Amino acid sequence: MRVVVDHTSLRSTPVTSELVHGAVELTAGERGLRPWRLPGRARRQIHDEGMAAVVAAPSGVRLRMRTAADRLLLQVVPLDRTVHDDPLRPSQVYDVLVDGELLAQPVAEPAADPGVPAADGDCLVDVAAACPGGRLPGGERLVEIWLPAEEPTELIAVHGDAPVAPAAQTGPRWVHHGSSISHGAVAVGAAHAWPAVAARSAGLDLVNLGFAGQAMMDQYTARTIRDLEADLLSVKLGINIVNGDTFRLRSFAPAVHGFLDTIRDGHPETPLLLMTPIWCGIHEHTPGPVEIEEVDDGGGPRSLARATGDPAQVAAGRLTLTIIREELARIAADRAAEDPHLHLVEGPTLYGAEDARTHPLPDALHPDTATHRLIGERAADGPLRAVREARAASQRGDRR
Repeated sequence: MRVVVDHTSLRSTPVTSELVHGAVELTAGERGLRPWRLPGRARRQIHDEGMAAVVAAPSGVRLRMRTAADRLLLQVVPLDRTVHDDPLRPSQVYDVLVDGELLAQPVAEPAADPGVPAADGDCLVDVAAACPGGRLPGGERLVEIWLPAEEPTELIAVHGDAPVAPAAQTGPRWVHHGSSISHGAVAVGAAHAWPAVAARSAGLDLVNLGFAGQAMMDQYTARTIRDLEADLLSVKLGINIVNGDTFRLRSFAPAVHGFLDTIRDGHPETPLLLMTPIWCGIHEHTPGPVEIEEVDDGGGPRSLARATGDPAQVAAGRLTLTIIREELARIAADRAAEDPHLHLVEGPTLYGAEDARTHPLPDALHPDTATHRLIGERAADGPLRAVREARAASQRGDRR
């Protein structure tokens, strides 16, 4: 399907850095801006194709604008459409929020209109047409367009029938690092990833450094977090360590300490949440690596994860989620005296074994959209709210 619209009455606004939020870096593309979730220096140190791909994927990156437009289109260049060829992955939709309410999830369609200067490969996201009634609600409003979680994208322009003005992000800045669960895997739309849900609920400005399959305590990630402006930090460690089978007990704890030390070099007193893994049955007592299979049990093809490690090798230092939670709790306790701003968050309080009965993981590894919402709401009402309230009380005390 090609989007063909009469643009004679629309005015064009180039996408500038003032419109884009949630990116660590913006670089000039052939015709627009390309968002990244690690800076150039870090990207040059990546030697893994999977890591390079997820850093380019713009999960959590969004455009924020105020406009009274009834018609609104976003012109983009999708840079890797192969994700659309995988029937086991969710559609790469653009989440459209108007005054905080999700109204539409359009997709990027090839552009074909003489009123818009478009090159081969350009696409249009018809924001208004996907909304109820085929138009945005009347009056000036805040419009957010969240980019797809897994599709690298160059941003060119916004076209509307009324002026578009950048809208500043409000609330404390929260920099979060985690795995594919934080990235938003399986959730339909990046605005549905649990950190995005939690940020909106808690009134936080999110920078989502959830890297699918790649939460491996890489030093370039720690240095990126160290150098970013942040009012709140969180790192969710463990699941990729187990399903990638990348550490042993001997090396895990020193690596965690080093990761946290690097972050603390830039944020000595910023509240930092050390989050243990949520419940995942296949890895609670069984080491990795994980194996992903395609199965069809009557409802169509789907992915299914299976742990392939030997539980008997735990005694030799192989890691499970149970052991990682114990180690992270011990590390948090060891650091408590010198780091009173470090807070341990037990993952099973956000999603535990009891939750798996009502909200099972569809592929035995990742939460679905409804479960992302459950986790995000619990995070907002629990650890995020507690840390914000403690920080506010501390600031009030400093002013006295």
